[in-house]
Amino acid sequence: MTRITIVGAGAWGTALASLYARTGNETVLYGRDAARMAEIGTDRINARYLPAIPLPAELRTSSMAEEALAGARIVLFVVPAQSLATVCDSLAPFVPHDALLVLCSKGIERSTGRFASAIVAETFPENPVAVLSGPSFAADVASGLPTAVTVAANGLDLADAACERLSTDTFRCYASGDVAGVEAGGALKNVMALAAGMAIGRGLGESAKAAILTRGFVELRRLGEALGGQPETLMGLSGLGDLVLTCSSAQSRNFAYGMALGRGEDRTGLKLAEGVHSAGIAARLARERGIDAPIIAVLAQILNGELSVDEAMRMLLARPLRREAETA
Repeated sequence: MTRITIVGAGAWGTALASLYARTGNETVLYGRDAARMAEIGTDRINARYLPAIPLPAELRTSSMAEEALAGARIVLFVVPAQSLATVCDSLAPFVPHDALLVLCSKGIERSTGRFASAIVAETFPENPVAVLSGPSFAADVASGLPTAVTVAANGLDLADAACERLSTDTFRCYASGDVAGVEAGGALKNVMALAAGMAIGRGLGESAKAAILTRGFVELRRLGEALGGQPETLMGLSGLGDLVLTCSSAQSRNFAYGMALGRGEDRTGLKLAEGVHSAGIAARLARERGIDAPIIAVLAQILNGELSVDEAMRMLLARPLRREAETA
């Protein structure tokens, strides 16, 4: 039995906590809101983020960092990229120096352009670190439905070992040594899901969505490679696989947010869509590296209020004709 602590009590964190508690591991779900964590622990359900999934009796909840992290052998960080650095700083005194840290959120820190692995390495330089990403809806994982993901680390031996520790009967992990590719794929697919959802919300049809998904993957692959990722990683579970799932259902927060954007709806009450924060920094990274990424660029302008959805579509369709394999 392994002591596993999940940091972050959103939908994905709750799903992973449920998954590992059901396997017999000593599992603790940690969140800072004491009242909400007590409610989850008592009611055995996360009414705010995963209301349809009853949680196993074995799962413990805590709002006390020292208690939650004491003796942890594996710590899963499941917090948004934009708040990860702050969370790491606050938990630094309590995280065991030899615990495996597993990064489970997808995004780019918009103020610095850093991925999660760089943020965590700064605070926890002694800990082994792995990145978990791939096509996975929280409700599916929490329900025990079959899911496959990629687990990457700086070194295949560490990635293999992490996969052994994180895989279950229903949750299959594939090892990779390409941390940059896994993180880039996970972050950039969120941006493309916004664009695909926007097309559907605007009533542009499934053909337009397919075009955005396909041409968007070209941008994802080229920018991902420029950021250090390997082509085969971006073609795998954490790149193309995650993109296909995220653009296929309103279960995806990014796709749902994009649909609301396309319809011109008020998005104030919508759940966090990490692609909203990643789009602008992704556009900047593409410009800095000379990557032609028109879908990312216009989406960033839409989110900044510089373009309307209709203006963006006209701009994309008016681009000079090119050979498909030549440029985006």
